[in-house]
Amino acid sequence: MTFEQLIPAPARAEAPGGDGFVLDASTTLWAGPGTQSTEQWLRGTLGGALRVPLAPGAEGAPGSVALRLDSALEAEAYRLTVSGDGVEIRGGTAAGVFWGAQTLRQLLGAAAFRRAPIAPGREYTVPRGVIEDAPRFGWRGLMLDVSRHFTPKEGVLRYLDLLAAHKLNVFHFHLTDDQGWRLEIKRYPKLTEVGAWRSRTKWGHRQSQLWDEKPHGGFYTQDDIREIVAYAESLHITVVPEIDIPGHSQAAIAAYPELGNTDVIDTSALGVWDTWGVTPNVLAPNDHTLRFYEGVFEEVLELFPSTFIHVGGDECPKEQWKDSAAAQARIEELGVSNEDELQSWFIRHFDKWLSARGRRLIGWDEILEGGLAEGAAVSSWRGYSGGIAAAQAGHDVVMCPEQHVYLDHRQHGGPDEPVPIGWVRTLEDVYRFEPVPAQLGAEEAKHVLGTQANVWTEVMESHGRVDYQVFPRLAAFAEVAWRTLPAPAERDFADFERRMTAHYARLDALGVDYRPPGGPLPWQQRPGVGGRPIEGLPPMV
Repeated sequence: MTFEQLIPAPARAEAPGGDGFVLDASTTLWAGPGTQSTEQWLRGTLGGALRVPLAPGAEGAPGSVALRLDSALEAEAYRLTVSGDGVEIRGGTAAGVFWGAQTLRQLLGAAAFRRAPIAPGREYTVPRGVIEDAPRFGWRGLMLDVSRHFTPKEGVLRYLDLLAAHKLNVFHFHLTDDQGWRLEIKRYPKLTEVGAWRSRTKWGHRQSQLWDEKPHGGFYTQDDIREIVAYAESLHITVVPEIDIPGHSQAAIAAYPELGNTDVIDTSALGVWDTWGVTPNVLAPNDHTLRFYEGVFEEVLELFPSTFIHVGGDECPKEQWKDSAAAQARIEELGVSNEDELQSWFIRHFDKWLSARGRRLIGWDEILEGGLAEGAAVSSWRGYSGGIAAAQAGHDVVMCPEQHVYLDHRQHGGPDEPVPIGWVRTLEDVYRFEPVPAQLGAEEAKHVLGTQANVWTEVMESHGRVDYQVFPRLAAFAEVAWRTLPAPAERDFADFERRMTAHYARLDALGVDYRPPGGPLPWQQRPGVGGRPIEGLPPMV
């Protein structure tokens, strides 16, 4: 393995040639203060894959891997130095050391990505040289929807490993939606007793006539969440939870009908939604709903140390509020002009509530409608425009426009793509995504915290289907999020494709069911299951 096969490609790499460092059973590991998480990861993950014990060694001893913090480096920056005598990884923080260790893993070849050695007793040579690297963005994320199709805890832990292997550091955990509530809330047990289960599931796009008649569901206990958060922390990944309000809430209303607009419909007749799209059944904008969700968020804050708490705020139809005498009375009482401003009031309430507890609200770009709460941040998904407006108004932004980084969209226009959704977004399209729009000035661009790819799982019924949609495109996204690249048209996609040859072998070793470059394999196809392909290029809005 060489420096020219790394993904993301580092900012600077010097490979003078000559003998590299041989990693074998005699190699020791010295970990300086503050590097214990990487020390444990190297022994458990890398040592387990290669069957090298990495026994504790003395500082400066030949034949060792050394880990140390270096305050001269930026927070997540690292310097990896390989000589014939050993390996040294310096990081500006513990996270920087960890990202350097991820680079070391890639340099050791695909065998380093397995759980156990396939050739015990081998020696592994790390090429001689120096790599200096640092991320462009502090927010490099993946959003995984576990509401539409539930991902068991082991699958979530697996995806955290995959994020870490690509130097991504934010896991946006979409935990609630119309089709299922996935988080145990002890004061409201029906949220999981009722809200975590639906009786059947639409098979394919919502216009499909096919159904999977088996009940579907699941949820994470609070101890599961503590385990997930602790594991993510060991990988220097922040877990950002999402509790969707006031739309996308039918599962919660099915569990507690009083949360809905009871003067408009019989909410006691609602079940957890079994199809896709946007349901009209949204939360009632009253004090009881506010108190209920304050109780939910109190438990959320106990479980998730993330500064940011995502509240959704997207796709909230206003028809029930327009027809509800109670909602109209609330509009008059508050002195707001319309239903959009009523939603803004709802979101502002939780912005203040979270701020009072030292947290920050983030929501999808619909929270801009009716006025954005002071201090709130925006996930710009409908395009660039919401993020541009938010940044120009002084709000922080995470760029995740569906036209570029919605990985549920199809990867090819061929007839064999499984349940084709949306526009064609190829590996090259993702590689040419630019998170910071040209319309932002230098100061405004500082409000772009970073970027994330989003994975909505309506038509992804298994981890294999999720893998197929996410990979290999997440590798291209990871390089975009990590590196400062040339303008999109000037990027060397041919070089990235060349490096992907080595990366496919790493994904194979990790057991990732990615889309092969030549198209889906027979078992990856879904013949006869309709999707919703959109022809042509997506609008750049």
